[in-house]
Amino acid sequence: MAIVSTHVARTLAQHIHEVFGLMGNGNAYFLDALLRETDATFSAVRHEAGAVVAADAHFRTSGRIAAATTTYGAGFTNTLTALAEAAQARIPLVLVVGDEPTSGPRPWDVDQIAMSSAVGVRTYTVGRIDAAAATVTAIEHALAYRVPVVLAIPYDVAQREIGEVPTVPGPGHPAPLAPTADFTRAAIERLASMLAAAERPLLLAGHGAWLAGAGPALGELAAATGAVTSTTALGRGIFPEARYDIGISGGFGAPGAMELVRSADVAVVVGAGLNQFTMRFGELFAPHTAVWQIDTAASATNARVGGFVRADARLAVEAVTAALPAQESAAQPWRESIDARALRAQVTAPELAEDGLLDPRAAAARLAELLPEDRVVVSDGGHFIAWANMYWPVTAPHRMAMVGTAYQSIGLGWPSVPGAARANPDSTIVLTTGDGGGVMALADLDSAVRTAGGRGLAVVWNDAAYGAEVNLYGLKGLAAEPMLIDRIDFAAYGAAAGAEGVVVRRLEDLERLRTWSREDPAERPFLVLDLQISRTVIAPYQEEVIRVNS
Repeated sequence: MAIVSTHVARTLAQHIHEVFGLMGNGNAYFLDALLRETDATFSAVRHEAGAVVAADAHFRTSGRIAAATTTYGAGFTNTLTALAEAAQARIPLVLVVGDEPTSGPRPWDVDQIAMSSAVGVRTYTVGRIDAAAATVTAIEHALAYRVPVVLAIPYDVAQREIGEVPTVPGPGHPAPLAPTADFTRAAIERLASMLAAAERPLLLAGHGAWLAGAGPALGELAAATGAVTSTTALGRGIFPEARYDIGISGGFGAPGAMELVRSADVAVVVGAGLNQFTMRFGELFAPHTAVWQIDTAASATNARVGGFVRADARLAVEAVTAALPAQESAAQPWRESIDARALRAQVTAPELAEDGLLDPRAAAARLAELLPEDRVVVSDGGHFIAWANMYWPVTAPHRMAMVGTAYQSIGLGWPSVPGAARANPDSTIVLTTGDGGGVMALADLDSAVRTAGGRGLAVVWNDAAYGAEVNLYGLKGLAAEPMLIDRIDFAAYGAAAGAEGVVVRRLEDLERLRTWSREDPAERPFLVLDLQISRTVIAPYQEEVIRVNS
């Protein structure tokens, strides 16, 4: 005879290998069964929010679903910000939690189903009859709709013996949305004709294009049309030929590249939501640019889009390429007339800002030269997000994850490291975080050091402030005291957790990263670089925010 928790653990482990969390009364029997009776890997974190963040980061940096687990009540409510972020970012994961008994709530119970629903997350509750089936249903829902799902085990059901674990059909995987509808085929024909006639075509791809496996197809379409290519922050590296790619479009884009985007006559956006930052608050494209979007959303996601193709990114791009009319004579493609490498170049800054502190742009540029090439970057939220995106190239979309930006939260950086480390066991995991978010998530500094070890390092952009607030509300004259933080010694915090901490006041202090990169990952420590940077340097995307809000 097996108990309900065993049914859940065994069934989950058939489809999800990585589980992150911490034990409490509500999930004790589930974790016991998971560890004793399955080959799933459990990685402990120190805060319940970190469990969800780790599972979230695992998917973002691998494309493979993971699970999180916590207890009921306070353990569950601690996950809500991380759940909201995963929901806003469309990240599939399963959160296995304890819940109130079927007889009704106790004084320490809350309505977890209502709370999950409030942040856009559905709950499936297991029972003594359908525990295995409910588990598969939850996984299927997460995968089919690319959302987080809560799987709840009522307290009085968790130990109930219900017989042997049944064989349950695995979760179904919906077929990609094919461009077969008549109006979709007609739209593809129109788009192909416009691209064939375009003199300055541009392809802009996002993370959704990577999830669809559209990289090779995008490369073929770019070659067939002579298009210049660009990406969102989370689509970097998807195009096969970097020599025609001008880098990120939006607030992180280089000045020369953004001028070139405005000269495009036809722009095709593939697998990107076109949020306000990518669109530079409406200024990305010139008024004359014909903007098309290919996405699985129900309709265009930005008012600037003039033509829309609802379909899977790979299948739609292949269909557009196949529909291109034959060209009798080809003029020199637009992309052959540009120097993409020069256009991608960001501003070169002096080592120190006017206040004598390190200029973050100079530090970011130097770090780009010293960071291991095999890196996977995970980013917390905050003003500093610009520096890694502007100055650190990545080789593929899954090698850069920004956990927190969808919900505009901070404090999710440290627990992103365990998720990325488990997803990428042969890569170096690089965390980029601010001092505000870094100290908020400090409980999982230990988790980062413990799981990544010598394959991990953290760059803390320490400006003794909540930078985004200083840049916006400080300039408006609001009281500065709530926006400032005492200068925190993150190098010391790192050392206390078993890492090596280095305070960086000048570029020469980054030389420790050079020697660290050459050491055996099995022998070297986790490295924490505490960058003492100036808060007088404002990122270009923040200047756009200031402009719009002024």
